[in-house]
Amino acid sequence: MTVKTLSELLECTCIAGHGGLERTVTGGYVGDFLSWVMGHAEENSAWITVMGNINAVAVALLADVSCIILCDGAHLDEDARRRADENNIPVLASSKPAFALALALGKALGL
Repeated sequence: MTVKTLSELLECTCIAGHGGLERTVTGGYVGDFLSWVMGHAEENSAWITVMGNINAVAVALLADVSCIILCDGAHLDEDARRRADENNIPVLASSKPAFALALALGKALGL
């Protein structure tokens, strides 16, 4: 499925990186420890986190994830927004907790 479709299913709002909404999502990853995410998130995953800074966007690029989903009402700072827009990394926002989003993501992907 595409990031756009996933965003609609999870009732998220795209707040940056609109140019990447047609990217395919094939899995998911939940985590906030950036070096761990960099080494463990799989390509084309939707990454659920509370990290809304420029370092998270850099990790998303390095790990080649499809999108970042900010959970628990976490905010994206302006530098991160700019970098996500420049690199077409969709950043989705939700007030839902990570666990609820992970469950919904798994269901949407048929896992």
